[in-house]
Amino acid sequence: MMTPRGVRSPIDVKIESSIFVASAYKPSDEPSRPGRQVVFLGRSNVGKSSLINILLGAKKLARTSSTPGRTQSVNFYRINDTFWFVDLPGYGFAKVPKQVREAWGPMVEGFLGRRRDEIGLAVLLVDARHDPTAKDRTMGEWLETAGIPYLVVGTKADKLSGNGRSQSLKMIRNVFGEGAMAIGTVLASSKNGLGLRELWKYLDQAVEAA
Repeated sequence: MMTPRGVRSPIDVKIESSIFVASAYKPSDEPSRPGRQVVFLGRSNVGKSSLINILLGAKKLARTSSTPGRTQSVNFYRINDTFWFVDLPGYGFAKVPKQVREAWGPMVEGFLGRRRDEIGLAVLLVDARHDPTAKDRTMGEWLETAGIPYLVVGTKADKLSGNGRSQSLKMIRNVFGEGAMAIGTVLASSKNGLGLRELWKYLDQAVEAA
């Protein structure tokens, strides 16, 4: 699937093209074309696909589902024929076979290891309405160990009041703010566009080399 040439996203960032390229279940499935990568990680119901779609101004480019754990592959999207958005499988899902849950760690950790030099930024999504989970913290630790810069994005922030957002931002910063590779925290919403301009500033910096 591809967005029309020259389309502008809801945040006025010009997207010349955004194309779904591949779903990879093993390293040999991964596309080899060059370009910096922005990797999206988070719990299986945190809204990764919805965020990718609104960032690109494409409603159905990344598939969304109400069933946690549906995305069990590494999905590659080619943007402006110069860089990549990469959607990694969500973690924390319970309604999938045990062998799938057990395969998640090696798949994601292996990807981060193989692609470390190509990853310009990892976007770690957490639910702004709740404390980061133990798995969220572990994901941050993985990124620290791999030496990959990451931005923490609190999703579904439209469901919080102004005071609730301030408290959420403080909470997330308290958890991840001391990390050497953590470059910032943004509250965002795929429903009303909250925080997307700020998020794109980080994305632009990450893919500048492309």
